[in-house]
Amino acid sequence: MRADRRQQAFTYGVLILFLLVAVMPFVGNILTSFKARTELSRGLFALPEQWRTQNYVNAWEGARFNEFFLNSVIVVVPVVIVAAVCSLLSGYAFGLISFPGERLLLLVIVLGLMAPTEAVIIPLWHLMDRLGLRDSYWALILPQIGLSFSFGTFWMRAHFKNMPRDLIDAAVVDGCNTSPFSPHNVLWKILLPLSGPALMSLIVLIFMWTWNEFFLVLVVGGTDYRTLPVGLALLRGRYSADVPVMAAASTIVSLPVLLLYLLFQRSFIRGMISGAVKA
Repeated sequence: MRADRRQQAFTYGVLILFLLVAVMPFVGNILTSFKARTELSRGLFALPEQWRTQNYVNAWEGARFNEFFLNSVIVVVPVVIVAAVCSLLSGYAFGLISFPGERLLLLVIVLGLMAPTEAVIIPLWHLMDRLGLRDSYWALILPQIGLSFSFGTFWMRAHFKNMPRDLIDAAVVDGCNTSPFSPHNVLWKILLPLSGPALMSLIVLIFMWTWNEFFLVLVVGGTDYRTLPVGLALLRGRYSADVPVMAAASTIVSLPVLLLYLLFQRSFIRGMISGAVKA
């Protein structure tokens, strides 16, 4: 009994240690964002004498983070919606439907997971230029849909392959798939309600990757289409001496991802577990 308690105490101690390692830098960054420059010498975790919200105002308006934030939202929303819907459909097709050329087509799609962005950025730049899409929102949206679609297909395929086949067969026998107007009622009425955690996990991942994308936006996007990560990098040269403003800007960049994860953490964890059991 005592050995079990010691093991449990050791486990919780290790978990608390890793929690502190993960959380403390973010806490220090938030505290710094409310300080004056003269207070930085007091230490990273010292409370500010006066909570200066002006640092956030300077980052939001003076550093044009209001424009960068709007650009990020304009890029992220269509990427998440289109990539999630296309991944749902392709994952259903590759997971539960047999058709000629299935393995070859899946291999072509999964190749998108193997090729890093750095390897395709120059051809992508020339392609966007020839299509007349360079320095536009489309140059940021379309490539990230393609990159997210590759992973999303692999993710949802693994999820649908874990679905009980008896449940699908019973739905077909009961006439769920016989409507001439909707030949895939099994997907919409049976499988989709059961796929909430996996789909929500995919949405969170796509949102996080798209929101934090830096290299693609820096190369393909124009001056008027910069998103928050690029704006934060540019802020370093302009406000390099004003550390509190930079801390406020980095908090603005990271806060939406943290809030999204906190809101959907249970569905995210359930989806991670259910979607990674079988490929």
